[in-house]
Amino acid sequence: MEKKILIISSDITGHGHKSITESLCEKVQTHNEVEIFVVDGFSLGKKLLLKIGQSYGPITRNSENLWKMIWKFSAKKPQLVDNFIEALIRDNFLKLLDEVKPDIILSVHPNFNGSILNILEKQNIQIPFFTLIADLVNIFPLWADKRASYIISPTFEAQNKCLEFGIPDDKIIVSGFPVRSRFFPKNYSQRKLYEKGQSLTCLVMSGGEGVGNMKKIAENLLNNFDCKVKIVAGKNAQLKKKLEMSLRAKYGERVEIYGFTKNIHDLMLSSDIAFTRGSPNVMFEAIATNTPLIITGALPGQEEDNPTFAENFNLGVVCKNPKQIKYTIANLLQNDGEKLNEMILSQRNFINTNAAEEILQFILEVGNPYYEEAKKKLS
Repeated sequence: MEKKILIISSDITGHGHKSITESLCEKVQTHNEVEIFVVDGFSLGKKLLLKIGQSYGPITRNSENLWKMIWKFSAKKPQLVDNFIEALIRDNFLKLLDEVKPDIILSVHPNFNGSILNILEKQNIQIPFFTLIADLVNIFPLWADKRASYIISPTFEAQNKCLEFGIPDDKIIVSGFPVRSRFFPKNYSQRKLYEKGQSLTCLVMSGGEGVGNMKKIAENLLNNFDCKVKIVAGKNAQLKKKLEMSLRAKYGERVEIYGFTKNIHDLMLSSDIAFTRGSPNVMFEAIATNTPLIITGALPGQEEDNPTFAENFNLGVVCKNPKQIKYTIANLLQNDGEKLNEMILSQRNFINTNAAEEILQFILEVGNPYYEEAKKKLS
């Protein structure tokens, strides 16, 4: 019997929600009985909601303090956010339900959990509703609504926050973080351990919005190590232009500068170290490719404790000051790269390569005779 899954995602607030959605969609190819419909939740609202979503990039690039205020307000007043968005999306969401007639609804964005559950409840519409959390440690209360059928958490840390918000333990499933299949090497032996004297290829990026001190990071690497540096400026075209003007003339072919690219997996797989902020999606894509991480910062709010999370599991190290990069790298390369190689092995042991498939299986199995078995696989 065919099942239709409606995924509420976002294309305009970073790239993480879209990447998670894609990781699930590609698994549907092996399930002939499943059809997925994806909608950008912000497109369901009026022009006001679209403008709010589109403001995410400029705000996070240019004013972290303003973003921190917005995050804290949303965390303190989740019902206000839910009610506001409910009013904006109600008519278009009900129209979408009538067109798609989904058997299951999955939300991968916090702004559309309580708002959609409000609509379903008021209209007395009985459709299983799942939430897939896209953050690692610091999560909005917007992620945690008791009315959801299940909340799927990528980490035990996020699970604990859900428990603090009053979600019953039996409604939370810990899955691992879903990553698109192209980020996983065919064989982890492709990632060779570091050898003394080896020239490094360093990848410098800062999420889809291109924020951070990428120029200073690159200069410290190029001035102190035998290395090549690849920089991904993301959607920030102005930053890309500035980096090209300031770095290419001085360092020539030792520097490659990219804008937004769909081949980020190739850049990661061909790099020895990745420098990035604490974006959950980018962090886990690097871990999937088995690329050691140096985390250069994190957005206040939802990314705040992600750098510590990475260090706790030896998935990466934190270096917020570009001037300290030479010492951080030197420390990793000591004793024939002992610490760097330990990180490579830790990443291999940590990542759940089947997270996306297991999440999809769990969602599909709820309500059928194999449900308890599917739940055990994720628990």
